[in-house]
Order: sequence, then structure tokens, then C-alpha cells
Amino acid sequence: MLRKKRTRRVLAVVLIVLGGVLMSLAPEIWAGLVMLALGVCIELAGIVLERQG
Repeated sequence: MLRKKRTRRVLAVVLIVLGGVLMSLAPEIWAGLVMLALGVCIELAGIVLERQG
């Protein structure tokens, strides 16, 4: 996917931070559950990108 290690690492950090922000801002209703799940998925994508290096 991304061959440059620095670009991949920066993207991974951005995704992890974005996922954390989404999880912390999720309200306690059904839409919040969707935001929480989206945040977890975004964080997992960031972790996968980080591990590829």
C-alpha cells in the first residue's frame, strides 16, 4: 500500500489520534455506538499501518 515508512507512520499516528477523538466524543445513544465503532475501526487501521513497517 504505502511504501515510504515515514508517510505510513504519520498516517498511522493520525488515524490512531482520530479514532481516539471519535471514541471520546461519542454520545451515549445509538449514534454514539456507531461513532465508537468507527473510532475503533480507524484506530485498528492505524495500528495495522504501524505494524507493516
